[in-house]
Amino acid sequence: MSLDAMVEDTTHLLEVWVAGWAGCRGYETRREGRFPAVLRADSTREWEYFAHDPSDAEFADLAARTVGVPARILTVLTNDTARFISLARQHGLNVNSASQTMMIADMETQDSEDPWLPDDDLRWVPSTAGGVHHAVVYAGEEVAASGQVFVADHTAVFDKIVTEPGFQRRGLGSFIMRALAAQTFEHDVEGGLLLASLDGQHLYSHLGWTLVCHVLMLSSSDEGADLSVG
Repeated sequence: MSLDAMVEDTTHLLEVWVAGWAGCRGYETRREGRFPAVLRADSTREWEYFAHDPSDAEFADLAARTVGVPARILTVLTNDTARFISLARQHGLNVNSASQTMMIADMETQDSEDPWLPDDDLRWVPSTAGGVHHAVVYAGEEVAASGQVFVADHTAVFDKIVTEPGFQRRGLGSFIMRALAAQTFEHDVEGGLLLASLDGQHLYSHLGWTLVCHVLMLSSSDEGADLSVG
């Protein structure tokens, strides 16, 4: 399937991303009607619901499941953010995050060889556990950068791409992405998926990733939340 065709089916991309994200983090999943949900056992210890452009009635149902429990999150993927921000307010939900995006890549355009580190004082350690591929860059015994990826439905879902503050602007984010991509080629991968923060979007665009849609995180809490890879 071409990248353009994949982008057109955002509902399917969301299903694949949820499966990969839950695989990365060991989360339990279930269905709420036609929508996926994930139990964030390591943080909120509550369910997070996901939907791509739900109807007004579907949004109202998901909002009702969300609003009574402050730790619950409703995440909506859309390119009509104004509509869902308005609906959120009507149903008593706050916008905790509106800056993230879903991005996609054709894995044929990504490097299949292990990359080289930019500095001799750094070393990297790849590993795999429970189907999750990890890459960690160390400076001595200190973690400088890290990330993980899980393959679901021929799609590499990247997660927790982090460069520690003292090691930023040294190309380690690009290194981690390339190192993880190389590990996924032991699988039959076609596409890559991730959720990107505002800062991360610049990095991923440089690496050939394409915007799919915007991501709204909604809850009855005033506290923000972030599920992006960075």
